[in-house]
Amino acid sequence: MKQLIVDLDDRSYPIYIGEGILDQISTFFRKHQINDQSPLMIITDDNIAPLYLKKVIVSLQESGYKVCEYIVPAGESSKSLSVLEKITGVALDAGLDRKSSIVALGGGVVGDLAGFVAASFMRGIPFIQIPTTILAHDSSVGGKVAVNHPKAKNIIGAFHQPQMVLYDTSTLRTLPEREIKAGLSELIKHGLIWDAKFAEWNQLNAEKLLALDSESLEYALYNGCKIKAHVVSEDERENGLRAILNFGHTIGHALEAVSQYNKLLHGEAIAIGMVGAAKLSVHLGYPQRIYKETKSVMKKYGLPIQIPNHLNVDEIMEAMLHDKKFSEGQVVFTILKDIGEAHIQRGISIDLIREIVENLRLEE
Repeated sequence: MKQLIVDLDDRSYPIYIGEGILDQISTFFRKHQINDQSPLMIITDDNIAPLYLKKVIVSLQESGYKVCEYIVPAGESSKSLSVLEKITGVALDAGLDRKSSIVALGGGVVGDLAGFVAASFMRGIPFIQIPTTILAHDSSVGGKVAVNHPKAKNIIGAFHQPQMVLYDTSTLRTLPEREIKAGLSELIKHGLIWDAKFAEWNQLNAEKLLALDSESLEYALYNGCKIKAHVVSEDERENGLRAILNFGHTIGHALEAVSQYNKLLHGEAIAIGMVGAAKLSVHLGYPQRIYKETKSVMKKYGLPIQIPNHLNVDEIMEAMLHDKKFSEGQVVFTILKDIGEAHIQRGISIDLIREIVENLRLEE
């Protein structure tokens, strides 16, 4: 098992990565003094609940914890204010109080939603991230929690750090192939923005990662979490450096919004967005290899690089202008100066962005 620390002074917390962590869950809760006098609420979705919910509940109950649960439909549609309201009602009925904890058991949607429940319930209670997808190696670290609005993704949210992240890699073996590919896109991103050697390693080890080779997967997840933890430790609230983690997300979030959060998986939308951001990097004078290598690695992992023809360019542009990365009349883009070297670029013309978006419909 590997361990990392997200260093945020008195709000620092550990990330544990390894096989069999769910078998030891009550040990971790005791070690980190999760309160057992107030009820816990586990939030999960209807894909994960049949696989792991009973195991987690029984383990915690046998250790003396009082546990209630809330199961949401799988998918982005559950990240909504209406679902938040329903969960809050159940939490109140179950007797949760200011010393209770929320447990997020699932992928990025569950983590974002459960984290925002924890951030808003009684003005903030503790929560624990138990990610069960590859994609969630990114979203479970850093404390960004949110729900969506029909016009913009993650626009209603907060910064609320977890008490710990418990990442049992054995849960990843139940993922469908499409979810595996989509999850690996955020691992690819971490190499592209921060570590050229890791980016090259990802290029060379696509076959192993797609096959969920244990050693390769643990190495990649550790490095992805390590990069995310370092960036978050330096800039918790995205006042500067942390914005580099948005590479691919400006276009990607817009694609998710216009497809109503149910046509493209997050990692698929971000993959297209990364190709677009790489194209933009070249337009701004940086090396051609940025675009070539970004496109190449997406194709190697079976990720999409082309905006689907049925999505309207005007709607994509409008969605971008509603995104929280639109600031002071400007779209803020994370681009690459080179592989492993991200840069936050302001003042890009809307016309150039539209050209990039239109060209993304023609990618092959």
